[in-house]
This record gives sequence, C-alpha cells and structure tokens, in this order.
Amino acid sequence: MGEVKIKLDVEFTISEVGLEDAFEEYDELTVEGVIRELLDKSIACDNILSKVVDGPNTLEEYDEVSPS
Repeated sequence: MGEVKIKLDVEFTISEVGLEDAFEEYDELTVEGVIRELLDKSIACDNILSKVVDGPNTLEEYDEVSPS
C-alpha cells in the first residue's frame, strides 16, 4: 500500500485557558508540538510537520503578547 502526502494551512482561535490546558495535557512546549500530538493521536500519522507562521508558539511568546 502506498502513502498519500497532504499539505494544508490551518488557522484557529483558542482561548487563553484552552491554550494553557493544551500545553499541560499534551506535555508539549510549543503549539507545533501540540498539533503534532493531536494529529498523531487522532489518525496515527507518520512524519507530521507543523509550523506556526503567525501567533505565539510557546508559553513565553504567549506571555509577551498577552494583555493580562
């Protein structure tokens, strides 16, 4: 059986609490890592590449842009 490569752009909005909870639940330090974990657990993909092109990728980056 062969493989199929799929490439897409995804944009989403997440609450502050949701972002913090995702970092804790998936024990990841980046949004990219959380997305890889979600996709891998959902559909068992191999070679998942994820890249944040706009918005915070780490808690530190989030803290820098957070108004609170």
